[in-house]
Amino acid sequence: MNNEQPIIVGLDIGTTKIAAIAGRKNEFGKLEILGFGRANSNGVQHGMVLNIDQTIKAIQTALENCYASNPNLPITEVYVGIAGHHIKSLQTRGDIVRQNTEEEIMQSEIDQLVNDQYKTYIPAGDQIIDVIPQEFTVDNFQNIPDPIGYSGVKVGANFHIITGDKNAIRNINRSVEKAGLQIKDLVLQPLASAAAVMCEHDLEAGVAIVDIGGGTTDLAVFYEGILKHTAVIPFGGENITNDIKTGLGVLKTQAEQMKVQFGSALTDEAKANTFITIPGLRGMAAKEISVKNLAAIIQARMSEIMDFVSYHLKQVGLDNRMLNGGVVLTGGGSQLKHLIQLTEYVTGLNARIGYPNEHLAPGHIEELAKPMYATCLGLILKGYNDYENKRKQFEQQFAKVNIPEGLQQASIDEIVVETDERTNVVKPRKTLKSFLDSCKNGLIEMFKDEEDSEL
Repeated sequence: MNNEQPIIVGLDIGTTKIAAIAGRKNEFGKLEILGFGRANSNGVQHGMVLNIDQTIKAIQTALENCYASNPNLPITEVYVGIAGHHIKSLQTRGDIVRQNTEEEIMQSEIDQLVNDQYKTYIPAGDQIIDVIPQEFTVDNFQNIPDPIGYSGVKVGANFHIITGDKNAIRNINRSVEKAGLQIKDLVLQPLASAAAVMCEHDLEAGVAIVDIGGGTTDLAVFYEGILKHTAVIPFGGENITNDIKTGLGVLKTQAEQMKVQFGSALTDEAKANTFITIPGLRGMAAKEISVKNLAAIIQARMSEIMDFVSYHLKQVGLDNRMLNGGVVLTGGGSQLKHLIQLTEYVTGLNARIGYPNEHLAPGHIEELAKPMYATCLGLILKGYNDYENKRKQFEQQFAKVNIPEGLQQASIDEIVVETDERTNVVKPRKTLKSFLDSCKNGLIEMFKDEEDSEL
């Protein structure tokens, strides 16, 4: 069973790192990690590929590291995450009038409804990345999660359409293809992260996923199991590092190290009399930096990011009373000390860290349970979702008919299956060939009898 499942590879092209993870579901539906590689990212800024050559090298390094962990891996196709402040979303409505109103709604009609949305007008220079159905309607029935099996005259749905800049998408495609891979699908990063850190109960309760990456903070809002809103906030961990570098007059590497080791998202929680000593440059005196000043810089930027989250929640009318699941923080930036308290203070919602171990099989590499790998693991889960949906459609189209035991030894071309309309029972019907064969056998038997009587 386990070996029948495909190996799916997620490729997370981030601002600070590029990660490649190969995984396969085991018999319990959990992800077994078969390969893992990462590399520092140089050609990406604010989630967008700006230097294609540097990005190709980083992707190849991540792949080499992935092969080093498992040389037998077949990696040709990948699911790739996309983010960046060029990402936009809009709501649309689509309906179709059915031709065969007496029959049940089929998957092909839902596919047609979704495909029609790709003709939606969007500004020049943009491209539709994904069309996500929210809730369906069949005639007068509202809020149907899955209309297959219903029957009616008109079927429609509300859609969440995600768009991005054509050039930014082209740069991702080029980088991946020149690294020797094919893109199976582009997936919006907050949706991938959501798949990795949440279960169905979270979606139903209502939750905001805030994925704090290096270059951007990605937001996805779910309510009653439906994706209500997505947004990309153009600030992330890199902005905090740059603020520390500028504000305290230190090198970028020193700023990053201070943020990770001593940083806090709340000034009040930082000790007033604690200092960090930074070695001076070229014989200059060492610097004494206050931990409280460091926390003040981090809090200012993190508060700004959380203000954006609050703004987007108000925009879609989901205030603190409606999102019972609160805010789930994930991504590398979510590991800042006291960030949960700051998030709860700014948004007025409960907050927690989302770890991607929800869907991982036991015995995985501990490193992968960190929030920074949520997007990459979510890409594998998105790939499995596509695979399982296609398999279900295939099985529906080619449903097997069980042949009665008495007929299983007969030649296949002699059996035609039909259904008795009155009893709804499958029964065999003879073909012309089998009818002629039986006539021939009857004549042979008759001549045999005549010969016997003459003797």
